[in-house]
Amino acid sequence: MSSTESGTYEGFTAEERAAMKEHAQEQKKAARRASREEKAAEALRDVLTKISEMQDSDRIMAERVHAVITANAPALAPRLWYGMPAYALDGKVVCFFQSAAKFKARYATLGFNDPAKLDDGPMWATAFALTEVTPEVEERIAALIKRAVN
Repeated sequence: MSSTESGTYEGFTAEERAAMKEHAQEQKKAARRASREEKAAEALRDVLTKISEMQDSDRIMAERVHAVITANAPALAPRLWYGMPAYALDGKVVCFFQSAAKFKARYATLGFNDPAKLDDGPMWATAFALTEVTPEVEERIAALIKRAVN
């Protein structure tokens, strides 16, 4: 959320408002779907479409992240979450890919929410910056995903 130097709240940024609108549209669309299988198939199509619309470097990373997640945690269901590719377990988003362009950041992010079982003492990381997805990064993502759902 944006603020001035004096700390006065100015409201949500244009990017934040757009993400909230996308989330509202996702909720409406999900409510209209019929069977569980149709919902899952359409959610996967939505994720793949969103990935295909990303800028080149983000798209390439999102494709690799999607492949690693689906290969290593088939129990996670792809879906959109605030306009971002996300992966849910029992309807709760475990992890998501945020492109750098989404909020005009300098890097993409692989983030984890509360259902991810990444707890490691009194403090642990819940988001990781991505500048490229190398084989080493794929291994780290696979390990995190496996740990998050087990």
